[in-house]
Amino acid sequence: MGWLGLDDTDHLGGGCTTQAMWRLLASLPSSVTVRELRLVRLWPLAPGRTRGNAAVAVELVSNDVEVLLAHLDDHWAAYLLPLSGAVEASHHSDREQQPADPGMVWFDQPPSSALYWRAVREHVPVAALPVADRAWGGLGRVGATAAIAWPADTVTYEAIAWRMDGRSDPRRVDDAVMKDVDRMKGTFLTRDPRRGTALLAPRGPSPVLFGVRAHDRDSAEHAATLLINGPGTEPVDGWAVFATNQASGDHLGEDARSTVEGVDVHHARKHATVLTADGPWLAYAESGDVNRLARWLQAGDLVEGRGLVDETGRRHLEALRVVQHIPRGQRRPMCGSCDVRLKSMGRGQGLRCPQCKERSEGRWDACTKPPPFEGWVEPPDGARRHLARPLAWDDRQHGTDHQKV
Repeated sequence: MGWLGLDDTDHLGGGCTTQAMWRLLASLPSSVTVRELRLVRLWPLAPGRTRGNAAVAVELVSNDVEVLLAHLDDHWAAYLLPLSGAVEASHHSDREQQPADPGMVWFDQPPSSALYWRAVREHVPVAALPVADRAWGGLGRVGATAAIAWPADTVTYEAIAWRMDGRSDPRRVDDAVMKDVDRMKGTFLTRDPRRGTALLAPRGPSPVLFGVRAHDRDSAEHAATLLINGPGTEPVDGWAVFATNQASGDHLGEDARSTVEGVDVHHARKHATVLTADGPWLAYAESGDVNRLARWLQAGDLVEGRGLVDETGRRHLEALRVVQHIPRGQRRPMCGSCDVRLKSMGRGQGLRCPQCKERSEGRWDACTKPPPFEGWVEPPDGARRHLARPLAWDDRQHGTDHQKV
């Protein structure tokens, strides 16, 4: 009995670590028992990451571990090592792309969960890894080891289906069935309600046909079966259900609270940088309500934010709320006798009560204009990180509802 981990077999031009693991497991001798598969998302800002920065792991049971390890040696040399060095430029980011550097590890006993907690929140170098009982390859050993170390405290599931080899035409997943899956009680983040588009199928050359996320294994299996059997769905090469840390929020520490010192807005895209005593907080245009609230802020407002801090000290906002805000704007005062609001007599002519006609100086009172949102706001479904825990599930809201006012 032991644990096998695998990572970094893909790049922007193709490949898929989940499929690589599925094919490896399909090649195992029949005497090997495969326990639950796991898909573990790691630090989203890792410099060598690919699309979702996910690693995979599985517990295997064998009466002859040496025979199993010999089989893994052969499979590594024939199918995984040749993937090393593959790379593709990004057309949407100026971040330098790193070549695939596959890594695989075997542990008789899983390493401490401390390795997972570090790998999901910060950069972990290969040199910091615990010594595996058997290891293959390079940088991918970091994610492979962390996936085994995941304690599975908060678990969701994803059923993933892969396309037949060689297909590069547009994906075909039955739209009517996708809408049915979206309405299922056990699934989540299947459709973007703003645009009415599916979130199940990836974009680009990935061999994944769809990935449907669910709160429990049965819902994931049922949804995948419906999609695969849909009349408008293309044939699949295979599919599997993974236990995952998606929507766990494991990548975030405590909420940050700080006072706003100013807001810079990039006018071409409307990205906003909230300048705070805690450092700059970034709210990209794609973050929707988070960006809208960030652009509303002014110096002196007290805010709380959730998000990862990158190597330059910038916090990438995944949720934002106003704790206290300074007054916005002015309004005419009330008449002391009639309890109605004074009216302006014109520029430089002061104010007058519309009822008793008593005149007053041209003095205006500061007014409190409420924020556009009350409580926490988050990006729309299609712009959230895989690890982001939806606000509706969050027990850290301190009794504050996410409600537009």
